[in-house]
Order: sequence, then structure tokens, then C-alpha cells
Amino acid sequence: MTTFTLHKETVQSCLPLSRLHIFFHFICVLFLFYYRINNFIISYPWILMTLAELILSVLWFFNQAYRWRPVSRSVMVEKLPADEKLPGLDIFVCTIDPEKEPTVEVMNTVVSAIAMDYPSNKLSIYLSDDGASAITLFGIKEATQFAKVWVPFCKKYGVKSRCPKVFFSPMAEDEHVLRTQEFEAERDQIKVKYEKMEKNIEKFGSDPKNLRMVTDRPSRIEIINEEPEIPRVVYVSRERRPSLPHKFKGGALNTLLRVSGLISNGPYVLAVDCDMYCNDPSSAKQAMCFFLDPETSKYIAFVQFPQMFHNLSKKDIYDNQSRTAFKTMWQGMDGLRGPGLSGTGNYLNRSALLFGSPVQKDDYLLDAQNYFGKSTTYIESLKAIRGQQTIKKNLSKEEILREAQVVASSSYESNTKWGTEIGFSYGILLESTITGYLLHSRGWKSAYLYPKTPCFLGCAPTDIKEGMLQLVKWLSELCLFAVSKYSPFTYGFSRMSAIHNFTYCFMSISSIYAIGFILYGIVPQVCFLKGIPVFPKVKHIFNQFFLHIFQIAIVVMLRIFTL
Repeated sequence: MTTFTLHKETVQSCLPLSRLHIFFHFICVLFLFYYRINNFIISYPWILMTLAELILSVLWFFNQAYRWRPVSRSVMVEKLPADEKLPGLDIFVCTIDPEKEPTVEVMNTVVSAIAMDYPSNKLSIYLSDDGASAITLFGIKEATQFAKVWVPFCKKYGVKSRCPKVFFSPMAEDEHVLRTQEFEAERDQIKVKYEKMEKNIEKFGSDPKNLRMVTDRPSRIEIINEEPEIPRVVYVSRERRPSLPHKFKGGALNTLLRVSGLISNGPYVLAVDCDMYCNDPSSAKQAMCFFLDPETSKYIAFVQFPQMFHNLSKKDIYDNQSRTAFKTMWQGMDGLRGPGLSGTGNYLNRSALLFGSPVQKDDYLLDAQNYFGKSTTYIESLKAIRGQQTIKKNLSKEEILREAQVVASSSYESNTKWGTEIGFSYGILLESTITGYLLHSRGWKSAYLYPKTPCFLGCAPTDIKEGMLQLVKWLSELCLFAVSKYSPFTYGFSRMSAIHNFTYCFMSISSIYAIGFILYGIVPQVCFLKGIPVFPKVKHIFNQFFLHIFQIAIVVMLRIFTL
């Protein structure tokens, strides 16, 4: 165990056994290929089996990087500085289609973010509406009005379930036990107001024109709330034109980086999906235990929380909770240089996204307009982040909003480094994966925190069709990652440790498991029916190596799926 000022790092107790398994399994794989080469037969079955074993062995080799040094972390929130000394935090929530992402659900996420256990004057919430639908703007205004009564109620009674839909559902029954009559009276009043908000949004959405997305539009930025009792709330709809690429979610996040830099300029950012509400209001302070720890803060680019879901069945036969990733892979990466960046539930260091490596000083600011665009006001906000000057306070709200519309325009990124060297990367559609990879390649580290209470809960696909579509999207984009100019097989080895790069190599080619599985699932059975041997005889000594590899693979998978 390594104890830092604000957090602890514990190497998992299974490490010696895991490394011993890697050693013996590697020996067995060598003997397997020795047998294949020494007894090589020029026939299609033999060649196909050798190919399948080669694919599976390469993937196994890269996969062992996750098991080389798995760690778990815990934080000491009680040692954080007082609230007035905490840094600013900007929360980004992205939505696009109100028909696929119901507005009521999105607003529950927004309200849960507004109600985070963090100083209101240090917190700002930005909602990116990439569909520019009327119902989203209407919904955030309704949600903000509701939050003005919801947030004081949560703080007064120490409510932990700060997503109102969850609080008023059976999922939060414990919140209502052993409460005073005063609490119950206020709760009932709040519930009436919440139901009114729901009805207002649903009524507004009953008109199809209010659900319509606008794909050809100017930018629109509105500050919905600046009153001190709750955090600042900002609505952002960037400009989109059919003739110019919009870069999907990565483009929306980069727009939020610029707009928030002009308005609040928090040193840290939380990116959360619109269907994944804040379940534990203390997550921000938990993340700050890494960012503010004097022993680690200089190199921490982001803190990743696991993606957890509230709508899964007990058996979860499709593994929608991604146990392989969040209970094995990410903890393994955390013991190297840090986990990869997932699409949601991550707290980011704004400087890491904007200023290259942690040891690089202010090189980008020497040629700021070439890197960040023509907005001098935005460039001044960058200098404030670097501590070179204070933010100008003499700009009026109208001037700031006008400048925000400029940096949210569809042509602002032209001839700049946005999406390549700064901000979220546009290399592939999985902007989070490649952005995390590039941050690691520049020398940054990350941290993974898997708390007992899930900090974020979302809604997972509940049928095989939706799950397969999502999986195909991820794997196809990872394949593009493997052959892109940022491929971990070419770009990464010179920029990060080999063993950490192996983890990205595995992610990028994990889809070729299918080839090995299909060959192993068809060729031996067909050969058995036709009497063609493709394995050593039962009494042959090499049969023991095949048997060991099979048995260990089953044991490892059973361990993962029973965690």
C-alpha cells in the first residue's frame, strides 16, 4: 500500500498468483507452438488451427498487461481543504435527439449535477444541445426553476439520492425512513413541483415541432441561472452547417471547453452522458483528492469512475455492465500509468486538454491564435488558467455571450489545432478513447476510482439488438484506431512504456477474437467428424499443454464474471 496525502493506492493481493499464472501459461503457449511447428502438416485444417492459436496467443499476450500490476484506490475526502478553497468545476452534459434521449431523463441528469455536494459559487453546469430542439431549451429552464427548491432541500436534510426521479422512486426507499414530519411535509411539496415540471415538459413535447432537430442553425448560448443559491446553468447550442463537419460529440465537447473558458473557466471539468445521473453527490470531492494531492497532482490528467447501470437484470447475461473493462482492465491500467478515458463519468484537468505535456510550459501560448483560434478574449482566459494573468472582470455579460457565440461557430476551428493537438481528439468517433490515449502518450497520468457507492448510474441496453449495435460501433471504431496514424503499434511505443502501450494494443485489435473463436468453434468439430487429427493424442505429453491452456482460460473468465 502506498499512502499519499489525500488518497491511498493498494496493489491487489492476487498479484503474485497472477504473475505466476502468466509465467506458466506463457511456457505452455511456447510448447503449443513448438508442437505445431515440429509436427506441421500442409493442410487447411492444420493451417487454420495454427492461425487461430496465433491470434488468440497474441491477444492473450497483450491482455496480460492488465494483470501485471492491478491496483485499487481509496480517497480521504475529510482531508480536503475547506469549501471556499476548492477550485472551480465545470460540468458538461451532452444531448442531441430528444426522441432517443427523453428530455425528462436529461433534465434529471442536469438537476442531479446542479445538486452536487460542491460549493455553488465554484460549480457551473453546461448543457450542450446538438439538436437545437425547442424542448431541450424549455426543459432546462424548467429544470433550473425546480432546482432552486430541490438543492436547498437536499442540503438541509442531507439527501444522498439527488436525482429527483430516483429520490421519488422505490430505488431510494432508505432516504425516507426515520424522517421527521417536517421532512415529509417538505418532501411532498417538492414532489408536487417535480411532477409539475415533468408534466410541463411532456406537454411541451407533445407538439412534434418542439421535438424537431435543427441541423442548419447559428450558435445560441444562454445563461439560464446566475443567482447564488444554486450553481450557474448555461445552455449551449453550437452552430452547425451542412457544408461543414461537426465532428460529433468530440466537436460538442470542444465547443463547451471554449464557451466555459469564457464564462466560468473552471480548472477542472466533468463530462457526463445525458442518461447517466450523478448518484453520489460527493464524487467531485473524491476526484479532487487526486487533483489536489501535492504528490500526484502535477501529472494527473483525469480521474475515471466506472460506468454503472440501474436497469440491469441480476444475471446480466449480455454483460452490459462491462465487468471485463471496469473490474479488470481499468484496474490493471491504473497500476501502470492510469486507465483509459471512458465516454462518461470522468473528471478532467482542463490544462491537460489544452497545453500538451505536463512538463511543457506555455509553448502553445506563444503562437496562441494558430493553436486556439482568433478569439483574443478566449486566449486571455487560457493565460488565466496558466496563472499568467487574472481574468478580466470588465467585460459585460452581453460581451461575453457575443464572444461565446464566436467560439461556438462552425468555422472557428478552421486552421487551428483543435481536435488534433488540443482538446478532445477527432481521430476516431470514440473521442474519449483516443483522447485518453494521446494524453498518456504526452506524459500525463490518470487515476481510477471504484467506490462502493456508484458515483454515476445510467441506463444500459436491455436487449441483444441494442447491445450488439453498441458493441459493433465500439469495436469497429477501435479497429480504425489500430490502423490510424495514432495506432498504438506505431505511435505509442516511442511515447509511453511498452507494457502500458500493450493495453491499448489489446483494445484496438480485440475484435479479431472473433476470427480465433470461429475457427476454433468450427474446424476441430468438422475434422473430428471426418477423422482428421488436429490435436495431439490424449496420452501424448503435449496434450497436457493444450488442456492446461483451456482450463486456465475457463477459470480466468469465471473469475471475471463472478466479481
